[in-house]
Amino acid sequence: MVALAQWLANNIFGQPAILIGLIVLIGLLVQKKTASQVATGTLKAVVGFLIINVGAGTIVDALNVFQPMWAEVFGLKQQALGNFMGFEAFSSKYGGAVALIMTFGFLINVLLARFTRFKYIYLTGHMMFWTTAIFAGIILQTVGPDAPVKTWGLIAFLSVFMGLYWTLQPALTQPFMRLVTGGDEIALGHTSASVALLGALAGKYLGNKEQDAENLKLPKGLDFLKDSNVVISLVMGILYVIGALIVGAKNTPEAQALVQQAGQNSFVLYSLIQAFTFAAGIAVVLFGVRLLIGEIVPAFRGIATKVVPDAKPALDCPVVYPYAPTASIVGFLGAFVAALIWLVVLGKTVGYVFVPTMIVLFFHAATAGVFGNATGGVRGAFLGGVITATVVAWGQWLMVTYLLPETIPDTAMWAGDSDMFILGPLVKLLASVFRFLFV
Repeated sequence: MVALAQWLANNIFGQPAILIGLIVLIGLLVQKKTASQVATGTLKAVVGFLIINVGAGTIVDALNVFQPMWAEVFGLKQQALGNFMGFEAFSSKYGGAVALIMTFGFLINVLLARFTRFKYIYLTGHMMFWTTAIFAGIILQTVGPDAPVKTWGLIAFLSVFMGLYWTLQPALTQPFMRLVTGGDEIALGHTSASVALLGALAGKYLGNKEQDAENLKLPKGLDFLKDSNVVISLVMGILYVIGALIVGAKNTPEAQALVQQAGQNSFVLYSLIQAFTFAAGIAVVLFGVRLLIGEIVPAFRGIATKVVPDAKPALDCPVVYPYAPTASIVGFLGAFVAALIWLVVLGKTVGYVFVPTMIVLFFHAATAGVFGNATGGVRGAFLGGVITATVVAWGQWLMVTYLLPETIPDTAMWAGDSDMFILGPLVKLLASVFRFLFV
């Protein structure tokens, strides 16, 4: 059974494109579509998802220049960690348990969607893996990293917890998701849900819905700013160029190493190209999302009709970007500004060197920005980003120093997400209460 679960985790849940393709295939077959319609719908859904991945990968590559550049601007070094297990050793020892938890947790999610009013099926496979791993690390830290853990107790507890999380998380964000999409056909299934929810609430009470980021009235000379591709290129270009100019003027080994990435070319122009590459990645993601949604929504109607009545697919966060691309960048800007503030505050108060994880900040803050804009316009989008940076900054410190110091704090620094930070203390509390299940 462990081998089967490991295979499912690696080849189905660990390959979201395959999972999405299977869902669309089943949905179309249930509806008794023609062979041509089944093949076309399935392949377009898989290709759409892979296009999203290509775009996301392009964004990540560009941010891998942006993050060390701004870390060098502020003289930040990676936080020193103590003695800890590390993800490689953790995966070797508990990888089978994580696979079983993902498998059973997903089955619980489907059963809950079938028999309760929470009709959401979580389809973001890579987030299923990382969230399960982080929460397992918290439980192991709570009971003692060296304690003889009852593997089946760990599997039973987290399977139920993850199944509930994957079912209830989309349900909690759906009221605001309807405002974002203007419909009720898809849901958000991503670990940015907590900041998306908080961003929407902040926008509702502190923003101005009339000042929608996508419909701002601009002078005629600034009409070009109505194009989201132009806005993204301009904003990110300014940030990259400023960072490049500051780093280029420094003589530290780290700064020189960054400058050498440009080779014989100007580091400023090289950085500007990275900004435009980031914008291109966003454009690719938006195209892939449109292609994916165009196939998965009608296919999912078959599952909703025959297998899980009224079920809705809970999908990765980039699905919301096409609805408010400008707001997604406003959210990221809010997070960027707040992250710079928090890195100073954390260093001066608790002595923690917070190196903002720009990949997490972008994807989470962009989502929070879209949700904040839906309820509070530009101000709501910006506040969504500020909230994201606050959760990520203090959440990272909490994870590394308190929740995971001896298990996988390294993983929390680069794969830790908003929902993990917010739910982490709850997992620790429950692990303490139900300690008898684990040791």
